[in-house]
Amino acid sequence: MEAVAARLEEFCGALSRDPDFDAPELQAYDTADVHILTAAAERVRSAAPGTVVTIGDRHGALTLGAAAVLGAGAVRSYQDPVLGERALAANAVRLGLRDRYESAPLGPELLDGAETVLVQLPRGLEALEEIAWKIARFASPTVRVFAGGRVKHMTRAQNDVLGRYFGAVTAGLGWRKSRVLQATSPLPMLAGAEPPFPKWGQDRELTFGLAAFGATFGGTKLDHGSRLLLSTFERGGAGASWADIAPGANVFDLGCGSGVLAVSAALALPSARVLASDQSDAAVRSAALTAEAAGVGERMAIHRADGAEAVADGWADLVLLNPPFHTGSTVHAGVAHRLIRDCARVLKPGGELRIVFNSHLSYRQLLERVIGPARQLQRDATFTVLEVTKR
Repeated sequence: MEAVAARLEEFCGALSRDPDFDAPELQAYDTADVHILTAAAERVRSAAPGTVVTIGDRHGALTLGAAAVLGAGAVRSYQDPVLGERALAANAVRLGLRDRYESAPLGPELLDGAETVLVQLPRGLEALEEIAWKIARFASPTVRVFAGGRVKHMTRAQNDVLGRYFGAVTAGLGWRKSRVLQATSPLPMLAGAEPPFPKWGQDRELTFGLAAFGATFGGTKLDHGSRLLLSTFERGGAGASWADIAPGANVFDLGCGSGVLAVSAALALPSARVLASDQSDAAVRSAALTAEAAGVGERMAIHRADGAEAVADGWADLVLLNPPFHTGSTVHAGVAHRLIRDCARVLKPGGELRIVFNSHLSYRQLLERVIGPARQLQRDATFTVLEVTKR
């Protein structure tokens, strides 16, 4: 095991995070990647081409490690974040492995005939449930799942989720603060069962329902930050209300999640052009369903994109932003800084960014430096909402 792990770690050390957000303290793989591949090594080496699948591969370690070190052919891969997908592609080209894998959506295209599935455990149980259900539903009856993560991020509840869809779930020994769960014997009753996703939720302050696939931020609930931001558009608030926004305005929801901010804008501003984007595949699929059910699907454009790359310079009259404060499982303000700079590019002179963020993160100085003057509209024990005007 140690010899295989050493070869895998040497290979993974050559991977890059580019074009994903990077910083000196971040790397393109972790020990869970190496542990998953090592645990599955014997099975991957003997696998027929096209029967090895990776899910949640961060930047290519699982997919390319399986191909280059363990000899897997025609690996299929699904990654929710578009930047992870692009980093995998860039690493594959640089290492001469582009013809050894293909990306596919999370469904039968990915999983039909899969015998071995390598999974980086997601942060949320809902995301794991969607993954587990789809593997059990579409993969081979003899599939074996190797799902691993850092021990500090793992819980017994992950075993329980896998146990809903597989007859046998076992936990391996820890290795360098990582652990791998194995699941086999998918439960046969799933073939005729109603899919558990998308899920739908309703909030008393919304006139529309929220759809959510497993990895969507906030799920089917209106998160507190978005709730606070929306409250600043009410009549009598400190900032401009929906009624004060000019007809025909261009509105952009950056990092749209389930689409709650974009759909709220589309309903409140019937003549507005509304664009939403998120780098998460689950979020984009969720936002599209939320918009369709609210009756504004034809009036909204939704893109899976890196930040604001789908928006032209100086296009937006109003940008709505509830930025993430982490990259993967690592808390890092740099992701939000990148999105704030995107806002500066896409806003028209005189246009407005309305942003909500955890108050302790103190983004105001950066906002005023790269965009323009900021005014506090709301603040509570956790979040701050600012109105920032493009100079």
